[in-house]
Amino acid sequence: MKKIMFNLILIFPMISMNAQKNDNPFLNFWSGPYGGIPAFDQYKLKDLKPAIENAINEKLSEITTIANNKKPPTFENTIVAMEKAGKKLSQIYAVFGIYSSNMNTPEFTPIETEMSPKFSEISNKIYQNEKLFQRIETVYNSPEKNKLTPEQQRLVWLYYSNFVREGAKATKKSKVRIAQINQELAGLFTKFSQNLLNDENENSISFTEKNELAGLPADLINGYLTKSKELGRNDLGTVANTRSSVEPFLTYSSFRPLRKMVWELFVNRGDGDNQNDNKTTLVQILKLRAEKAKLLGFKTFADWSLSNTMAQKPEKTIALMESVWKPAVEKVHKDVAEMQKIVEAEGGNFKIEPWDYRYYAEKVRKEKYDLDENDVKPYLQLEKLREGMFWVAGEIFKLNFKQIFTLPVYHPDVRVFEVTNKTSGKVVGLWYFDPYARTGKRSGAWMNALREQSRVNGDVITIVTNNCNFIKGKENEPILISWEDASTLFHEFGHALHGLCSNVTYPSLSGTNTPRDYVEFPSQVLERWLATPQVLNQFALHYKTGKPMPMALVERIEKASTFNEGFSTVETISSALVDMKLHLLENPDIDPSKYEKEVLKSLDMPSEIVMRHRIPQFGHIFSGDEYAAGYYGYLWADVISADATEAFTETKDGLYNKVVAKRLLDDIFSIGNTIDPEIAYKKFRGKAATSDALMRARNFPIEKK
Repeated sequence: MKKIMFNLILIFPMISMNAQKNDNPFLNFWSGPYGGIPAFDQYKLKDLKPAIENAINEKLSEITTIANNKKPPTFENTIVAMEKAGKKLSQIYAVFGIYSSNMNTPEFTPIETEMSPKFSEISNKIYQNEKLFQRIETVYNSPEKNKLTPEQQRLVWLYYSNFVREGAKATKKSKVRIAQINQELAGLFTKFSQNLLNDENENSISFTEKNELAGLPADLINGYLTKSKELGRNDLGTVANTRSSVEPFLTYSSFRPLRKMVWELFVNRGDGDNQNDNKTTLVQILKLRAEKAKLLGFKTFADWSLSNTMAQKPEKTIALMESVWKPAVEKVHKDVAEMQKIVEAEGGNFKIEPWDYRYYAEKVRKEKYDLDENDVKPYLQLEKLREGMFWVAGEIFKLNFKQIFTLPVYHPDVRVFEVTNKTSGKVVGLWYFDPYARTGKRSGAWMNALREQSRVNGDVITIVTNNCNFIKGKENEPILISWEDASTLFHEFGHALHGLCSNVTYPSLSGTNTPRDYVEFPSQVLERWLATPQVLNQFALHYKTGKPMPMALVERIEKASTFNEGFSTVETISSALVDMKLHLLENPDIDPSKYEKEVLKSLDMPSEIVMRHRIPQFGHIFSGDEYAAGYYGYLWADVISADATEAFTETKDGLYNKVVAKRLLDDIFSIGNTIDPEIAYKKFRGKAATSDALMRARNFPIEKK
């Protein structure tokens, strides 16, 4: 997941400047090497709120100067001036985001609650500045625009369309209400996120008897024991209420009653009818979104949300999802039938339930493909896979990674790597790696850009982060991860490479600042390199013997590559369909639990699976607007990534074909949003992507047209 920190209006370059040092470290421009870096060793939470308020006032002053410029509007004095404005606020917000996602402590929570609406307030003031919009509109409509470069024309279009989309042409009365709604939403997004984080931090399940550890591999037991020690508990281990902790337990635990307890705790996050319950909050969000959409001239929030995406219309996304839904459900039914046979052969007198699915799927995998996850996992060392990612980046994009030990970090777990181009030797960015779970860190995995690559105000390199929640084991022992976690690792690294390969002029068009249903494409296509023999033979090394994964095991992994695709597809698309249907409601005054059940029933959702993200814990769509009515984007982007993969596999060199790799860099990874993504993809591939490639990738039948 690409973590989008805020509206595009606040994404600007942060460069080192020679300025007088401020007593508040947050208010100092980033200084030091690499064009300036965050001074994590100097920041104190007590300084954050006054720094935000100061930087907001400074940004508004800069915007007022641009809006009141008496000279005729031009690209330089209006659009470029906007790109250069607000550097101080942008750098502070980047650090604010680190605290919010990676170090959300009780001391930070009240700051986040109070300040989040402030960021929305300044965005409202900018979008609703009539003089500013008039200048942007003048540049947009000027015949002189044709003399600009294609990238500059794209930037003018982006500013104009974003302002219109956010209500620049709305009535004065509507603008007032839209501003109120945006601020209310900002507070509700924060409340939803904090409730979810609290539910994860405050609830867990510990082992007190040895029989409760049945089936769990040693490295997993060690990880759960480490968590207990972190919590100060004197027991046999603790399963934290996070995906990275729960899913391995559900996969390996043979103690069925405890599987059910762990599963129920996890799927009911945000739905506990207690102080962390999110149902009332999310309904408020839905109502405000629906109202805002109508004020902006759209029938529903989904219509508004998709107006700046590749899909454009909700109907197109639903058609795509439904075309994949039926074959995925059929695959699930076949898989469950095989699982049920194992249950019966073992003398079990029960029907497969959601808390059984992962456990028995592993048994089927072993029986059908002679492939046990426990046979694979000893070869999947986190650090070796990180080296494998670096190697792929070198082969495909000619990037080199070197660890830097002298830069300040926000937590001891974080490491920093200098990224250079192998050919030119030029530094292209910094990569911060924060791989481990801890209290106060939100669950999941994501990428974020602390600074965008740009050339509008000097040659500014990007700073990107990858953040995961792997569980630490015993000290000085390698951390072993699952195949699914390894895929996630490569996925998030794909987002990072999208930022590191960026080669554009303007920060608002840089890196991952693309339409939401396109941004997941580069990350999803990078997942494909994990399973290549070149990576597995070099970097899938047994943690005890150091020997590479045997070719026979590599071949079994390849044969089983589409195993369980039915489960993962249904789990994800059910969430995406519910998301879209929620945001197509014109009057979303609903009971979330009842509504969820009704929609899933109408879809004939297999009873053995639940949504990947149930409504009360669906942080993608209720912690901010960017993925709301947009979770379909993972499937949309996977259609493109499956098609792009075939551009490689159609050649004799496969995924390591240098010619195709060069096109992938030049036409996809390096251009950001400087070109319409649909045009860019056709340039890379020679044609538009179709869903047939996805169906082949997932081993689903392709319907004849």
